[in-house]
This record gives sequence, structure tokens and C-alpha cells, in this order.
Amino acid sequence: MAFSRTLEEKTVAKMIAIYCRDNHNSNSEICDGCRKLLNYSQKRIEKCPFGEKKPVCAKCTIHCYAPQQRAEIKKVMRYAGPRMLYKSPFLTLRYLFRKIFKSNVY
Repeated sequence: MAFSRTLEEKTVAKMIAIYCRDNHNSNSEICDGCRKLLNYSQKRIEKCPFGEKKPVCAKCTIHCYAPQQRAEIKKVMRYAGPRMLYKSPFLTLRYLFRKIFKSNVY
């Protein structure tokens, strides 16, 4: 698996964990619903047609999530995104760098 995909999987996993902990009162593990969303997002990242040149999902021209999961992940990202800077500054800075400078779809 490529570094950018691994980084994206870690970022999404962290965001889902933050969202779940704060909204579903899960202290140690994420709940079943958030686990399903995490598994779904990992499968989508793995199957991205852009491969190694995968842009961040927000800048992608192809929306590979089903409508329900897309709505769920948007909700998670809206909530967890601002909190990521404090919870995981490295992942946040890497994500922002990719979003701003490396988001060209080939």
C-alpha cells in the first residue's frame, strides 16, 4: 500500500475515532456504526482509481462513496476536522499540504 493511501487511512481513522468518542460516548473503541464506516472508507481508499496519485477526497472528481456513507463521512469530517489540529497535528498538516498543493487529479 502506498504511503499516501496509508496516511489517508490513518487520517480518516483518527477522525472517525474523535467523532465517535465525542458523539457516541465510546471511550476505548469505536462503536459498531463507526466501525462499519471506517471499514467502508478503507475499502474505498484501497480501490481508488487514481492509485498512487490519489488526491484528497474533498478535491476528487470521482465520488466513490455511496450517498449514505458520503453523508456520514462528511458529518464526521465537519466535526473532527477542526479538532484534528489539537489531537493529531502531524496528520492534519500532512492532509492540509496534500489538499492545498498536491490535489491535482491526473
